[in-house]
Amino acid sequence: MEANTILLFLGLGGMELFLIIVAILLLFGAKKIPELARGLGRGIREFKDATTEVARDLEDSEKEKQHPKP
Repeated sequence: MEANTILLFLGLGGMELFLIIVAILLLFGAKKIPELARGLGRGIREFKDATTEVARDLEDSEKEKQHPKP
């Protein structure tokens, strides 16, 4: 459902998606696409890990400000 909302927001229909997929296949080839998807997945995972770590550091910093150690 969320993907449909994003596609609707971008104004992409079925034909546009088909053309984008065909262009990707022509540019990278069918054998290269799984490798690209893995790399994209790793990048997204690293980004999420980094944002989680920053959020945790900010929470720890706030806790220290509220309860400083003597």
